Amino acid sequence: MSKNNINISPAHRVQQVKEYYFSKKLKEIAELNAKGANIISLGIGGPDRPPHEDVITALCEDASRSDSHGYQPYVGLPELRNAFANWYKNNYNVELDPATEIQPLIGSKEGILHTTLAFINPGDGVLLPNPGYPTYTSVSRLAEAELYTYDLTEENNWEPDFEALEKLPLEKIKLMWVNYPHMPTGRKASINLFKKLIDFGRKHNIVIVNDNPYSFILNDQPLSILSIEGAKEIAIEMNSLSKSHNMPGWRIGMLASNPTFIQWILKVKSNIDSGQFRPMMKAAVKALEQGKEWYDEVNKTYAKRRLIAEEIMNTLGCHFDKTQSGLFLWGRIPDNEESSEALADRILYNASVFITPGFIFGSNGNRYVRISLCAKEEKMQEALQRIKQMINNQ
Repeated sequence: MSKNNINISPAHRVQQVKEYYFSKKLKEIAELNAKGANIISLGIGGPDRPPHEDVITALCEDASRSDSHGYQPYVGLPELRNAFANWYKNNYNVELDPATEIQPLIGSKEGILHTTLAFINPGDGVLLPNPGYPTYTSVSRLAEAELYTYDLTEENNWEPDFEALEKLPLEKIKLMWVNYPHMPTGRKASINLFKKLIDFGRKHNIVIVNDNPYSFILNDQPLSILSIEGAKEIAIEMNSLSKSHNMPGWRIGMLASNPTFIQWILKVKSNIDSGQFRPMMKAAVKALEQGKEWYDEVNKTYAKRRLIAEEIMNTLGCHFDKTQSGLFLWGRIPDNEESSEALADRILYNASVFITPGFIFGSNGNRYVRISLCAKEEKMQEALQRIKQMINNQ
């Protein structure tokens, strides 16, 4: 490696994962912007509006206290766990014991790692959705798991094919990742689907983990997999304030399950981090106390943006399902397009608009693109006009 003949290489687990697509692409976009490109980004799902003013006030008030800056409990403040329990009761009709069935997280993304490390030994099997959130796959690789993907297709309403799942070597598999409402497709959750997933997990001793950060976005019926009878015995649900409360940078999340699962995950987590900043936890309590009027206001904004995203999809000749929910619009590209990546790059280089190619979510996303609703209406309108001009110039 050097003139001193030092020969150092990374761990195998590092060699098995790649730099996150958005990490690489955002660097490229920054370089284009430095050359004057003025890219409009419709790629990332990061809410662009602030949280409720009471949340910010609570943060500032507690941060001004002299006793707010020390290490905090690994299990979070009791007030925060109580607030999460009330949130689940009021919105999902799910009873959770705040002392034993809730674990606050520094964002639910870290929960993916903690849960995987708590349940998976090297060589154990993990079921991963295709298409699905890439972090499920990368974290499973870091844990040296054996990966088994299950197909989600438009023809099957982006739900698992349980007959196909039964043909897998299920005796090897310990964990299954699901994500409803689904990202990137926007497929909503249903009680029937959750029942099937719980029955499948119980039958084969497979822990079902539902990643549930999108249930309040353009969706008037939030559902939790833990509402299914007996679900806590075999299921874990992760949730987050990033999307529902405009707090992505705050890294406030949680997971809920039975006390045994919670303790296993806490063993991992307590050896990795030292808890969250107390003023942020106090502020999160205020966020969780917001009522229906908060979600209505958030969705009023996203509904307007969604109409523009639909017009962009129509301009590109893409097909989409109007019933999808969440922070994105997922559309199938025309048959004459080479690939989602080629289409996204053409739009980036010729219209200075960044949309996400579906291939990054798995092979079943190859013929799809995703548009984020996390840009102001005027920017989305400008993106639409740029794309129209690009097409007119072809």
